[in-house]
Amino acid sequence: MSKSKINFPVVIILMTVLLDSMGIGIMIPVMPELFKSVLPNSTTADASVWAGALASIFALMQFLFGPLLGTLSDRVGRKPVILISLIVMVGYYLIMAVAQTVWLLLIGRIVGGITAATHATASAYVADISTSEEKAARFGLVGAAFGMGFVLGPVLGGLLGEFGPRAPFYAAAALAALNALSCAIWLRESVTDDIRQNFDWRRANPFGAFQALAKLGGLRDMFIVFLLYSIGTAIYAAIWPFFTEVRFDWSPGMIGISLTIYGVCFAVVQGALVKPFIARFGERRTLIYGLVIEVISLWLISIITNGIILLMMIPFAALGVIAQPPLQAWMSRAAGDRNQGALQGVISSLNALAMMITPITMTSIFYAFSTDDSAFYFPGMPFFISGILVLIALLVFFRIPSQK
Repeated sequence: MSKSKINFPVVIILMTVLLDSMGIGIMIPVMPELFKSVLPNSTTADASVWAGALASIFALMQFLFGPLLGTLSDRVGRKPVILISLIVMVGYYLIMAVAQTVWLLLIGRIVGGITAATHATASAYVADISTSEEKAARFGLVGAAFGMGFVLGPVLGGLLGEFGPRAPFYAAAALAALNALSCAIWLRESVTDDIRQNFDWRRANPFGAFQALAKLGGLRDMFIVFLLYSIGTAIYAAIWPFFTEVRFDWSPGMIGISLTIYGVCFAVVQGALVKPFIARFGERRTLIYGLVIEVISLWLISIITNGIILLMMIPFAALGVIAQPPLQAWMSRAAGDRNQGALQGVISSLNALAMMITPITMTSIFYAFSTDDSAFYFPGMPFFISGILVLIALLVFFRIPSQK
């Protein structure tokens, strides 16, 4: 009986992450067509630059407001923050669905970025209800739920995209509304009076929060590792639809299938392999192996010229995400129970910083190396550069002593 009571909140928060990632994944296959629909006479390369700019604006809002919402959740609780975020996301998806100009898309991305706190707050929720030993495995389950969303979301997005680039956004709005309703009914609060923190404006901004938490247990260097890793792996969301369309002439449906394969593998790795890997190799070596696999995968993707070979390589590339749960668990233990919301706010800001840097830089690099006028035609250049960044993250991690 007690086991059921312990696991029920985990199931609910995993469903929250699943539905949230479905809403994100459902849009990816149609992004090139959406931007071309509001930018007459534009090419895929042109659309990629605009998509990168708007993604960076979304990430800027997340960077600025992530610590605010994280610190707020340490005070008022996780449930209210998750609910407000989901309700606003409904409006964001509807704006994206009806936008006829790139400027309305810009407004939508600003609104969406301000309240993009669902995943970070869900991670703080999981940390609240998990012991130190359970954290890595449960963060793996969160990752698996996110991956399953990318199994279902892109498939649905690819299918709906055949009816027009706006149809998936209406479906995403419906998923966000369903998510908000389910959380309102079944999600119970995880912040107790023992771990509740007073709201502190000094920790409610990304710079103050980073400065306060960087002093705890060597978190500064781990933040650097996490940022470099996030910049390197953000390449998939930023470039994949454009890269595969240019390199392999894939349709939205085919892009959706490729993301589905990745999502299945992602979910299997994080849901089924994290726990046995850590039991066999320990958290530190599991993290190292994941980073090494990520570097190799990014470099191989950069030079592949056959779409079938790329599809066959996706399971190996997905194995690299095995680094993420032990990385999160390491930071969670270092921060302590009373700082989980603030920590996840900083992680959200670092993720957002990666999403600011990656889209606008990598889409520009993609443009420079993928047009007919390119001096050196190499559409895979963004993946090659991302591999270098993850390699640097690995070298920084080697400097960090083992956690006691």
